Amino acid sequence: MKSSFSIAVLVLLSTSLFANAQTVDKKTLTIEGAKKVIAGAVAYARKNNAPGGVIAVVDEGGNLMALERLDGTFAAGANISIGKARTAVLFKRPTKAFEDIIKNGRTAMVALPDAYFTPLQGGVPITIEGQIVGGVGVSGAASAQQDEELAIAGANVFSDARVSDVTPGNKPPVIFFDAKQVSASFSTGAVLLDAGERSYMVHTSRRDKPGLAEIHTLDSDIIYVLQGTATFVTGGTAMDAKEIAPNEIRGSRIEGGITRQLSKGEVIIVPNNTPHWFKEVNGEFLYYTIKVR
Repeated sequence: MKSSFSIAVLVLLSTSLFANAQTVDKKTLTIEGAKKVIAGAVAYARKNNAPGGVIAVVDEGGNLMALERLDGTFAAGANISIGKARTAVLFKRPTKAFEDIIKNGRTAMVALPDAYFTPLQGGVPITIEGQIVGGVGVSGAASAQQDEELAIAGANVFSDARVSDVTPGNKPPVIFFDAKQVSASFSTGAVLLDAGERSYMVHTSRRDKPGLAEIHTLDSDIIYVLQGTATFVTGGTAMDAKEIAPNEIRGSRIEGGITRQLSKGEVIIVPNNTPHWFKEVNGEFLYYTIKVR
């Protein structure tokens, strides 16, 4: 009897192990999680004076979970934002990737059914611990780039889910961004980590053309070049300078100053109150900017 009982236990254990080997634990986006994504995008919109926007959140199957329309947003933005979110999660890529593919000549992709494919910038997957759990889409902000910035801000609200559960007392948490989040952020250039109560920010910066002369009265910029080359001017005098926001000044160009050629692997540190200007950009230029206050 003991032998028969032991055999029965082994059979049950084997069956359980076999079943477990064919299943995986999956993260699931809850309604509260979807609302948190929208709150993150709305907060970013207000901070950056977005003129409007509809934020849509879908689950991993592309089904709508939550939607919020900011005042002043055009009516069609709701359907467009849902399409962007659904495309991002079903294809597991930011929607800007498809917009770029079509711009580069692969127009056959527009033949995909509208119910599953909205190839417009502004949709990104929502990832938690390496698993895609949903998608967020935004339509109706100031530009296609700002649409995506809002979407990324929403998706990034789960970054703190990677914080250690045993963080000591008053020490700040460890924050982790996986490769997909970083890639999505670099796809347009965005704020990867906002300052909040911190004295620093992390920008995943992207340029494909020259910019305005900039002066940050409080922030020092630490720039690390990942890809491309650019002509960068520091010092001198910013022409036609005016304050566009508190502690932020922009000008049309810089006269005088020191001109450098920046390329992959190089680091340059620009102290606060120092004029700086991307005078020329050759192709796609990607760089991290650490802003320290």
